[in-house]
Amino acid sequence: MRNKSFVEAGFSLLLFTIGICLCGFTSIKQVIHPDLNLVKTSTWYIAGPAVESQEALNRLRQETGIIKVTAKDNPVGEIELNVLITDSGSNDGAPTNLSDHSKFVSIIYKSSQLIKLQAREGNKEGTGCVHGGSHPRVDLAASPNKFTTIKIPWSDFKQDGLPDGKQLNIHNLCKFNFVNYNPVSGAFLEIRSVIVQN
Repeated sequence: MRNKSFVEAGFSLLLFTIGICLCGFTSIKQVIHPDLNLVKTSTWYIAGPAVESQEALNRLRQETGIIKVTAKDNPVGEIELNVLITDSGSNDGAPTNLSDHSKFVSIIYKSSQLIKLQAREGNKEGTGCVHGGSHPRVDLAASPNKFTTIKIPWSDFKQDGLPDGKQLNIHNLCKFNFVNYNPVSGAFLEIRSVIVQN
């Protein structure tokens, strides 16, 4: 009888310890995985007639917490700024499966021209980003004089930016492209944060 009581007490203590550990891990997870700020967590990539090189862009990002892109004089072609949702060490990588609780991306930016924000989905194999073609996108209006904060619901990202375009699949989200399709000399884009709600 005494042994039975001892076993029951030991089992209760084990359950209590497991419960405490699970609560502890949950709290740690919330601290370690808050909403993602891609300016802080990810390497950014640049293509097109920009003054800044990729190295300079990321050095400034790490030193000041701001992404800054400036168009060269008489730029030819578009300027495309890319960032993966989950950093992979290259401009390609496996897509991220956001939870159903994720409803938006929030961006703090300043721009002298209209920027098209494209959301690229992952390929069917789940190994990389879909390249070429068009992608679900939204417009970031010009805001040359002050930083603007915009919260964009995932439901706003539609194929080709059309009202009836196919919606973005947030369970297969690979990266964002910030695109200036028609840059003029000295056109700029500055980004303080790109926060993906988890």
